[in-house]
Formats: sequence, structure tokens, C-alpha cells
Amino acid sequence: MIYLDNSATTRLAPEVRDAMLEVWENVGNPSSLHSAGLAAKKRLEAARASLLSSAGLKSTEWQTVFCGSGSEANNLALLGSAHTGRHLDSRRVLITDSEHASISNTAEVLSSRGFEIVSIPTKSGSLDLEAIEKEAKKGVCLASFMLVNNETGAIYDIGRAAETIKKACPSALIHCDAVQAFMRIPLPKAQNIDFFSVSAHKIHGPAGTGVLFLRRELIKKRYLCPVIFGGGQEEGLRSGTENLAGAVGFAKAAEIMKPAMDANYKHLLALSTYAIEKVAEAGATVNLPEVRAPHILSITLPRIKSQTMLNLLSAGGVCVSSGSACSSNAKNRHVSSALVAFGLSESDADCTIRMSLCKDNTREDIEAFAELLASGIQRLVKIKR
Repeated sequence: MIYLDNSATTRLAPEVRDAMLEVWENVGNPSSLHSAGLAAKKRLEAARASLLSSAGLKSTEWQTVFCGSGSEANNLALLGSAHTGRHLDSRRVLITDSEHASISNTAEVLSSRGFEIVSIPTKSGSLDLEAIEKEAKKGVCLASFMLVNNETGAIYDIGRAAETIKKACPSALIHCDAVQAFMRIPLPKAQNIDFFSVSAHKIHGPAGTGVLFLRRELIKKRYLCPVIFGGGQEEGLRSGTENLAGAVGFAKAAEIMKPAMDANYKHLLALSTYAIEKVAEAGATVNLPEVRAPHILSITLPRIKSQTMLNLLSAGGVCVSSGSACSSNAKNRHVSSALVAFGLSESDADCTIRMSLCKDNTREDIEAFAELLASGIQRLVKIKR
């Protein structure tokens, strides 16, 4: 099998598996006060500190809140900050028109509860900074922008966006969905950002573990409230017995990826550049943002439905996707809003697949994919004629 769907999930690193096995072999709840519980608590706090260090965030200023996924971290940031009652001057929330469903659907919930949701354009993969400046002048309580688009690989200028909003609305909270960016590209400077969401299984860690990094002052000022209630774990922000093995595994994955970031970036950039060339030779079009992450390519096929090509590639042992894995499983599946926001027609968006790479992929993987893609295009286009 040639696996080219690493934005959906990645293989668990052997070192991560070993670290998690060690946790599972030693019983202990981090909330228990006996020796086993205290040992578990020590491991949890070590994982918390390690992740902050890998993210380049100071433990004196930032807190790590463990969640069940990146989607939960996104929900906690939006719902948790919106429901604190601090929004006396404004109930306006900014998001982009190409966010992950865990942001866009949560924004719809906020809209139903009286918040005004403003969608910022991302045409051709560029965040419309002029639109942000215009909207910020009208007042903003919360903004949430992804750093790397999960379908097109576009990198959005979150640093400038956050600076613009904070200048006009100093009390606004800024959230960054960094799930597709973490350990792939550096996080933006954090001075104007209040939350970052990240997820373990995107970087060879375990599925079922996410993190919300947030400023400690937000906890002190009670600018964030929980959306899951119970025993008050995670500073009272996320109740439920902590997934200790998941936390340790996430920390180990980041610990492995951090020193290799530059080398991995160069490797992935070279691979994706090669893939762009081979995809063009195969007869398909790559949708290239002006500034892109090295591991994601959006590929539009010539009048071939994405699902048809996915089935053909899968039968040949190559795994890609038609976009977000979460959205692909939706009961009422629809054309990708991120691709339409990028500038594709609905027809072209329905004929678009996503290839996403990891450090373990090779030129041979790209060649096998391109060969199968080319033969599939020739065969399917001929059938349509």
C-alpha cells in the first residue's frame, strides 16, 4: 500500500507506541492521591511541559489543555470563550470561508445563539487582510483562523491578521487552528494569539488526543469556560479522566518531529514539487496557493468525479482522499466549501482529490501514484466519451 493521505491521519511512530505501552503497563489515575496516581500525575505534567516546549511556548505564559481531538480543542476555544459573558461591546465573530467543519459548524451554533458570524474570503488561498481590517473596525469579540488549510495546503498570514484585529479591538480573543501546521511549519509569533489547537495523529502520534494551548491569563480572568463538565480536570476546563497514554504519546511524537522539522520540510517540498510535475504529465491540474505548506496538494481531474478516481486508486493500492476525512463521512456530503472559496467551480470541486505526504514517503511513491493516476485518467475520460 502507498499511503498518501497523511492529512487525514499518520502512521503511529514506533517510539510513540513504546512510550504509550509503558504507560498502559503501569496503572494509575492522575487524579488519585496514592503513589500510583502521583506517578501518573508526574507523567502527565511532564507531557504537558514537553508539548509546550516543542511548540516554542513559555510555560510561565501558556497552559496545555488535553482534549479528545483537534475538533474538541476547536470547540472548546470557540464555545468556551463565547459563553463566558465577557462580550459586552460586541458579539461579532470572524472566521474564514474555508475553515474545517469543527470551526464552521461551531460558528453556526454560535450564530443560533445570537452571535454575528463574519466570513473572511480566502480566494486563491490568500487570507483577505483588507476585509479583516474593515471588519475589525466594526468591533470583534472573537476570531478563529486556520494556519494551514487542510484541503489546499494554503498558509494563511495569521500573524498579520491577529495584529490587525488586536490593534482595532484589544479585548478580542484570537484562536488559531494549527492542526495541519503543527510540526510541519513554525507557528506564527504568539504575541497576538490567545489559543492554538493541535492534534496528535497528524504528526505520527495517537488518534483521540488533541491539545488547546491557551494563555494562562485567560484562565485567571475566566475568559474560557468548559464545554464538558464533571470532575474538574485540566484546570476545570475539560473534565474526564485524562488520556495519559495519549498525552505521553503526543509529547513523544512532537519531541521526535521538532528537531527534524527543517529536514522534513525540505524533503516534503522536494517531493511535492516533483509530484506537481508528474501530476501535470498525467493530465490533471494542481491548485497551487501563493504560499503553501509542503505536504498537501489539491488536484483537479478532467471531468472525473473524485470518488470514482479514489476507488480506482484504492484498488491499485494507493490511498488519497477527496478532502477532509471528517467531511467525507458526513451523511449529507456536499461539495467542499474550502475548494469553492479557493476559486473552483462546484463542478471542478467535485472532481478534486487531495494528496498529502509525510516524512516516510518517497519519489517512488509519487511515481507509482502518478502512473496509476495517468492510466486512470485515460481510461475514465475514454469511458465518458
